[in-house]
Amino acid sequence: MMRCIAVDDEPLALQLLEDYVSKVPYLHLVATCSDAFEANKILQEQPVDLVFIDIQMPGLTGVQFIRSLAQRPMFILVTAYEKFALESYDLNVVDYLLKPVELSRFIQACNKANELFQLKHKQETVPQDYFFLNADYSLIKVMFADILWVEGLRDYIKIHLAPPAKPLVARLSMKAIEDELPPSKFIRIHKSYIISVDHISSVKKSSVFVGDAELPVGEMYKENIEALTGRKR
Repeated sequence: MMRCIAVDDEPLALQLLEDYVSKVPYLHLVATCSDAFEANKILQEQPVDLVFIDIQMPGLTGVQFIRSLAQRPMFILVTAYEKFALESYDLNVVDYLLKPVELSRFIQACNKANELFQLKHKQETVPQDYFFLNADYSLIKVMFADILWVEGLRDYIKIHLAPPAKPLVARLSMKAIEDELPPSKFIRIHKSYIISVDHISSVKKSSVFVGDAELPVGEMYKENIEALTGRKR
């Protein structure tokens, strides 16, 4: 399943994209946005595989938005203007659709994106032991083995690392970081805490020690600890 968003400042065009996406079984629409700034916020908060985007939008055009991204999902341009077609090749977009878009042409573009998506995932059969985090105006390589626990702070997360490394703070949701972490190595114990299984030192009735730090276990996450320890608490 590909997670996608649609971006267009015209409500009717956005509604049509939403309707078309609902007809493609391997697409899951996570958000619709009226401008590139909204889209950028979504990309920072959660993983997105594919973006359908208009070019001519107020504030920041679709082309400008794509060029601004260091890490890009796949893009399909949806526009009323043919003149941007040549520039789209430089951006390495999946496809270029001219409005009004026929459903058959839309599905053709989606099939192309799905083929690329499947190919990418086949190439990622060897699990990585790290990921890159956008923090401190840089993409920082974070080794899974170095993470002690992750703390949720409203719109931000704080990743506590093994000494002597300092914690990393990034604008990211707990759901987004949870999707990045391998479930065999990390468990959610609270709405505000994800911990490394390898760094657990002991477990109490309503808390877990990661090293010397005692972290609370939320009521709805107690089953995760019970599954880990094999004991009812």
